Amino acid sequence: MENNSEMRQWLDDLKLSHPLVIAGPCSAETEEQVLDIARQLKASDASIFRAGIWKPRTRPGNFEGVGAIGLGWLQKAKAETGLLMAVEVANASHVKLALEHDIDVLWIGARTTVNPFAVQEIADALEGSDKIVLVKNPVNPDLALWLGGVERIYNAGIRKLGVVHRGFSTYEKTKYRNIPEWQIPIELHDRFPDLPIICDPSHITGQRDMIQQVSQQALDLNFDGLMIETHNNPDKAWSDAAQQVTPTALKQILDNLVVREKTNENDAFNTKLQSLRLRIDGYDAKMMEALGKRMLIAEDIGALKKENNVVVLQNKRWNEVRQRMHSMGLAQGLTEDFIDRLFRAIHQESIEHQEKIFNAD
Repeated sequence: MENNSEMRQWLDDLKLSHPLVIAGPCSAETEEQVLDIARQLKASDASIFRAGIWKPRTRPGNFEGVGAIGLGWLQKAKAETGLLMAVEVANASHVKLALEHDIDVLWIGARTTVNPFAVQEIADALEGSDKIVLVKNPVNPDLALWLGGVERIYNAGIRKLGVVHRGFSTYEKTKYRNIPEWQIPIELHDRFPDLPIICDPSHITGQRDMIQQVSQQALDLNFDGLMIETHNNPDKAWSDAAQQVTPTALKQILDNLVVREKTNENDAFNTKLQSLRLRIDGYDAKMMEALGKRMLIAEDIGALKKENNVVVLQNKRWNEVRQRMHSMGLAQGLTEDFIDRLFRAIHQESIEHQEKIFNAD
């Protein structure tokens, strides 16, 4: 897949004066609910109405969507409000029904993106279509798998493409439902800057009171838009109640967002920015030098352990280091998540350097 301006053209064709906003309930529940929410969203900055028709649930027995009957409700909402309609599709049958009901935007969910066979089935069903297709990131932090899903859709001739960042699952307890791992969508955007990227703060946070913060982070990182779950009675929602907001709350969130300029031609600004970046470059170089020296010491430790027949992994020592660095990092204004990820990575690299010594002849 190559960078291609056609991938972004659909976004430009919407002629938005603000970032793209996709909003609507996690699940379409009744015709009245769909129409009521769509009417309220028409008065906001939302351009696309989203609603789950088929809901892939982790365990059987939970609400799995109203099914194809909901597509008729979306048709009525589109006719009345003029909003574009979006649904999640997980197989070729879903695609066929969505196309028959003239749904404008089809998105591939995180649980489907992890399955190349399913994505290929969807791609084959979409061939020849001019619909907008969005690919959510896979459940686990795997950039290659995410890009693979996009490439399969692209190879089917679909050029109205975009991606949705909804965070990644983790066994660790964090403040997020799905950790953002911002570096992954940033790398994707660096590789394919013509590919529109949308943030789903509802699924990242899992709680409505954090949506404003994560939405602002996404815009500050030059994302093209937001997908925010919006319900007329969130606490009574049939799925994911905690992360949905009312249309009124959505409008307040959007009104409070700061949309920043992509560049600034002011000479004084650029001179100061370059000066600060040079300082960062200096610290980065020092960090790399310090880490390199640290790994040499780790190799000396590995040689000493090998000579004395001692195992590489020393859990007591590792926990001491982690606790000490946690305290020092917090004192420097670093976040707990960053400190933990950083020293887990350093610890893993140290182990690999020691194992290299153990495995040497």
